[in-house]
Parts: sequence; structure tokens; C-alpha cells
Amino acid sequence: MEILLLLNGLALALVIINSFTIRVIKNQKNTINHSVSILIPMRNEQTNVQGCLSSVIEQKGLANFEVIALDDNSEDATKSLITAFASVKTIAGSNPPDKWLGKLWACQQLAEASTGEYLVFLDADVRLSENAVASAIAQMGDWDFCSPYPRQIVNGFIQRIFQPLLQWSWLVSVPLLISQKFSIKSMAIANGQFLIIKRDAYLRSGGHASVKSEVLDDLMLAKRLLGAGFKGGVTEASAIASCHMYSTGKELIKGYQKSLWKAFGSIPGTLIAIFLLFVTGVLPFLAAVTGSPFGLIAFGLIVLSRIIAALRTGGLPNTALLHPVAITFLIGLIIYSWFGKVTKTLTWRQRLVA
Repeated sequence: MEILLLLNGLALALVIINSFTIRVIKNQKNTINHSVSILIPMRNEQTNVQGCLSSVIEQKGLANFEVIALDDNSEDATKSLITAFASVKTIAGSNPPDKWLGKLWACQQLAEASTGEYLVFLDADVRLSENAVASAIAQMGDWDFCSPYPRQIVNGFIQRIFQPLLQWSWLVSVPLLISQKFSIKSMAIANGQFLIIKRDAYLRSGGHASVKSEVLDDLMLAKRLLGAGFKGGVTEASAIASCHMYSTGKELIKGYQKSLWKAFGSIPGTLIAIFLLFVTGVLPFLAAVTGSPFGLIAFGLIVLSRIIAALRTGGLPNTALLHPVAITFLIGLIIYSWFGKVTKTLTWRQRLVA
């Protein structure tokens, strides 16, 4: 039990340190004179077109910017809704070539059609404040890329207990100050929902073509950039962006199933991760309910880490006490993801994930 106290104490300490040292993007007025391309891939996104594009075309502080949306062979009203925005350039995406994942091929086509010095890749379910892009670029400083992490919008029980694990998972596992100062590839953190890359860095690192079959494309692209000698990392962006990833619990399960098998590198890595998740997130609770004071303290430490992570990233602190439930659900999703990988049944947006 003393080991549990040590592990969870270290986890809490890392969350606290990261919460104080992470770059935070505030919703402030800035002026960016560099040219900027805001690039949005869309496939069957009719429910998101209006909200996303409305927030994008209203961006302030950008002296020279273009907005390009790609309709990725949508089967709904996505294309017609995009074309209603006269200031948005619409391009029709082609089907992905062999070994390309659909979204990555869409991003590649968008990058090729763009002209900006800064490439801003944005998911359709993201909503931006009017100063979001200018504030994020201004905060980059000497960085070549930046991953502003949006506030995650949730609804329903499954999303409320599970989605807060997103930001907590990297706040509790990576010393951001060290990883970003020394550009450590193995500690890269990125979120493809909102990703800004200098054009030169994007091209010289290989762009999306270098990660064309990666289900964790954002993370792998960040590693490619760091490996090519460029600087960058994740920033806290809950004040300037929000994202509602999934409409239902079923969508959430399918979304995570497609990629969790890759999250820990290999089967041995996955087994180690499952073990650590269980002993730090579930075992302390089980020990606490059986009367162990060490278990109770260890459980309190991990819950406190969840609360601090939520407060730092605009999440929901009131679900922290359900951490053991969330971790159990995560372990189940990891196993389900590997089942899909082994049986070659992983799909997303009506496409097979190879």
C-alpha cells in the first residue's frame, strides 16, 4: 500500500507542476501579420458546419487569412452548407489512396491547397472565440508548432465520467516543462482538434504524408516535427476553444476503439499501462472500502489530481470521485480496441481503419 501512496503522490505532484507551468492561451486581442490558412476537413458534418465556420470567419487580429473547408465525400448536406459561406473556399476531397487514412488524406489536400505561412488544422466540432487563432499564434513565441487543447464539452453519463480523462492523462504522465524545453519525442503531446504548424516546419518534417496511416496522427505528427528539430508542444486553450467530440456514448466508444490499441505502443506496453491504471486508479478505492487507511489516502490523492486537472483545463471536477469507474471503462475500451485491431474490424466514418 505504501507503493500506491508513492505512485499517486507523484501523480498529484506532476499534475500540480504541469498546471502551473503549462503555456495558457488567453482570449486577448493580438495582431498577426503573417498569412494564415485555417483548414477544416469535413465528412458528414452537417450538424457542425454552421457553428464551426461561423466561429472561424469571425476571427479577429489576422491581417491576412484564408479559410478552406474540404468536403470529404459527405453523404449528407455538408457540401451545400459549406458553400453557403461565400468567404470560405470549398474543395471537394478525393477518396484516400492506398494506405492513407481518410482524415489524413483530407488534411494533406487542404495543406496543398493553402498559401499561408501558418497552417491551422481544425476539426469541425471545434468552436473558436473571436481571438482564438491570433492569441494562439502570439503565444507560440519561438515554437514552430502548437497544439491548443480545447475545453471538452460533454453530455450524458458516459461522456461526463470518461472525457475528463483526456487532459488528466497527459497532465499526470508527462513533465511538460522538461519535454518542451528539450523537445523530447517520447513525451510529445498533441491534439489534432486544433493544431497550428508553421508551413516550413510542416513541409520539412514530411507533413501528413509522413503519418498517413497513423490512427494517432496528431501525436505522431508532433513526434515527426520534434524529430526534425522543430520546437513546439501542447498549450491549455479552454478559454479560446471548445470541442464536443461525440454526440452519444456509442460514438465515444467507436471513436476511442479505433485508436486506443496504438496508444501504448505494443501489447507489452498496453499490459503495463493497464496494470498501472488499475493499481493507481481502482485498487486504492477497493482498499479504501475494505478499511485500509493507506488505500483511502491514495484514493484521495488521485481524486485530487483529477480535480486540479479539471480546474486547469475547464473540465468537470464533480466527476473526480468516479475515477475508478472511468478507469475501469478505459481498461475495457483498451481491450475492445485491441479486439477490433486483431479482428480487423475497426471503422470510423463508414471507412475501414487499416
